[in-house]
Amino acid sequence: MSAEAVRPGSVPRPGPRVDMSTATSTAASGGVALTGIGDEAALGIEGQIEAVTALGWRSVELRTVDGTPLAELSAAAFDRAAGALLDAGLSVVAVDARIGGWARPVTGDFAADLAELDVLARRCARLGTRYVRVMSYPNPADPSDGGLDAAAWEREVLFRVRELSARAAASGLTLLHENCAGWAGSDPHRMVRLLEAAGPGLALLFDTGNGPAYGYDGHRLLTDLLPYADRIHHVHIKDAVLSPGGAVRYCVPGTGDLRVADSVRLLLAHGYRGALSLEPHIAVRPHEDHRDPAEECRAAFVRCGLALRRLLDEALAPPTAAVAKDLERQESAR
Repeated sequence: MSAEAVRPGSVPRPGPRVDMSTATSTAASGGVALTGIGDEAALGIEGQIEAVTALGWRSVELRTVDGTPLAELSAAAFDRAAGALLDAGLSVVAVDARIGGWARPVTGDFAADLAELDVLARRCARLGTRYVRVMSYPNPADPSDGGLDAAAWEREVLFRVRELSARAAASGLTLLHENCAGWAGSDPHRMVRLLEAAGPGLALLFDTGNGPAYGYDGHRLLTDLLPYADRIHHVHIKDAVLSPGGAVRYCVPGTGDLRVADSVRLLLAHGYRGALSLEPHIAVRPHEDHRDPAEECRAAFVRCGLALRRLLDEALAPPTAAVAKDLERQESAR
């Protein structure tokens, strides 16, 4: 049993108190909800609930529980997690699938993605959420590993995403394509191509901090997507400091080099009223199979959550002359 697990039916031990005056998510947030990917705070569902509620948030984004992806939980484990969320009064803003992600290349078995979506469709109905995060299928770089040529990669991705999106829409779901791994992970034109091919079953998830790992400027990507701002339905928040040698060190939102505050202001200025979902990557980095001790994961999550609250407050304040000029400059540069 993990150090974070508790006896079924017991109340999780509360962590250190948080100053709720800076943490609470209310209508004063301009209609934008603050939430976070729970497994960045804790492995077990009780720890995820405790960290989120300590910040005053009323929703969570689910990726894994006890280290197991949501679609792969046993029926009993899923029932327990869903019951714990219900008892805590937490809603689920989105679930994160493995579909099309960095561990699911375009040469992989498509049946695995279809099966995962089938499971998540049933589980999302139970959780009361309609959003499922997906990516767009990385391609093995070496043809000897089965990699496709550029045209074949595009055809296969569009086929898969079109099929997945149709099935999602039929189940009342919307897939959220994240600017991360895959064919359209860093290219706004390809993202638009996906939207056109997939129809209403697909929307966009913008992550403020994925750019450095994939060699692009995330804030610039967002400005390129502004004509399609109404198709951005969800946002992940992370920040990073970039070293001269290219190394990436993730940091508290608003303290790095990725213009996170500018991106949030830009989103709000273009009508975004969805969730800002915290994914710090400071103590937990799934793609590196890295996880700090439990106490450090919770502490980093709460610290970043408080910073996100401050960042949103500043973004909602009337813009200074300098900020207004920058927004105007970005608009004219499009």
